[in-house]
Amino acid sequence: MGLFDRLSRVVRANLNDLVSKAEDPEKVLEQTLVDMSEDLVQLKQAFAQSLSSQKRIESQYKKSLMEANNWEQRAKLAISRKEEDLAREALVRKKSYSETALTLNEQLNQQNTQLETMRHNLATLESKIGEAKTKKNILIARSKAAKATQSLQKTMSGLDTSTSMSAFERMENKVLDMEAQSQSIGELAAAGVEGQFAQLEAGSEVDEELAMLKSQISGSSPSKGILPESIEDNDSSSKDQITDDEELEKLKRELNNM
Repeated sequence: MGLFDRLSRVVRANLNDLVSKAEDPEKVLEQTLVDMSEDLVQLKQAFAQSLSSQKRIESQYKKSLMEANNWEQRAKLAISRKEEDLAREALVRKKSYSETALTLNEQLNQQNTQLETMRHNLATLESKIGEAKTKKNILIARSKAAKATQSLQKTMSGLDTSTSMSAFERMENKVLDMEAQSQSIGELAAAGVEGQFAQLEAGSEVDEELAMLKSQISGSSPSKGILPESIEDNDSSSKDQITDDEELEKLKRELNNM
């Protein structure tokens, strides 16, 4: 293969590729319908011209037949009048018109055949145009749907769904943390209130027990008007008093250290 042949093939391949990429289905279908409609108009014009020509040939054919018949009648008249030369001339004219009528009849038959072919082509083209219009609407709708799907696919392919879902998961975890904190605060608040009530209840029990101890102590103390105890009893009481004081001081120190 020569260099120019290879170069020509490359150029044609690139041109075909450019044309293929530049083809818009909607525009191509519209232009195809326009071209088909123009062909239909031209075919109708040609049919009209052929029909007019047929009418003209048919008129000439009928006229030639009529003239041939007229000259035949004249020839008969001349023969009846013993005018053979005149009759011969009339028959010559008749022959000329008869031959013309025969030629016109052949043309008329050809014209009729051509008109039938054109009439069939017209019907076929009109049917194809109607079918093309229906297909055009369907193909354009499919083309638009395909373009929309293609655009959606491009948009979807450009989205980073993993990042988006990760953001949703982080926000979900954050909301869960906030809900847990809110629940913990509520539980702590409830526990604080319960603790306060427990302290109040414990304080009441302590006060009741303190009152009971006071009552017991006051009930067991010596009544007024009783004689003083003996010296030994006084010494023993003093010792007990010292011991009680020491025990009291020890209790205070322990409470202060708590």
